[in-house]
Amino acid sequence: MTSPSNTQIHGIIFDLDGTLVGSELDFPLLRQLVGCPSNMDILEHVAALPHGQQQQAEALIEQHELDDAQSAHWLPGAKTLVETISALGLPVAIVTRNSPRAAEIKRENNHIPIEIMLTRADAPAKPDPTALLQIAATWQLDPNAIAYVGDYKYDLQAAHNAGMQAYLYAPQDKPDYAHLAHVIYQHHDEFTEQLNQMVTN
Repeated sequence: MTSPSNTQIHGIIFDLDGTLVGSELDFPLLRQLVGCPSNMDILEHVAALPHGQQQQAEALIEQHELDDAQSAHWLPGAKTLVETISALGLPVAIVTRNSPRAAEIKRENNHIPIEIMLTRADAPAKPDPTALLQIAATWQLDPNAIAYVGDYKYDLQAAHNAGMQAYLYAPQDKPDYAHLAHVIYQHHDEFTEQLNQMVTN
């Protein structure tokens, strides 16, 4: 892991797609189908469409998400990481930009033992920090004592906006937004090891 934080972690929130489970969503295709410019967030674009077009675009995106959900499986080391967090007694949650149905399919199919899961139907989508702060309030924890773990810039931006520790899961090369992360790691086993060291130190 790079740039480890000196702040203790008392709670962990995960992104879902690309962080805990794999995803094959074709975002360039989705952008094309709903007419979203490459430099704009697809959910913001859809929200700004006239009502009829908005409903069509939302249905199209959700259908792609539901199709993707059927083939989503644990990423390497993610299951062990979540089990370690549970064994340590740390609170854990998921905040995802997924639709509720797609997120639930992924959680059920993979038996992900995380009860708290907020989707874009529960709060404004990341990088808006609302969902993260709602969880911090539920846990009665200072946001700075919580790590938000994700694989994309919206995750890191959401963590910063919430005042949380921004953890970047980057299994391949470091992306151009890696500088936003407080901590960067390539394999979930690295985070698992860090948590175990926190207990033994």
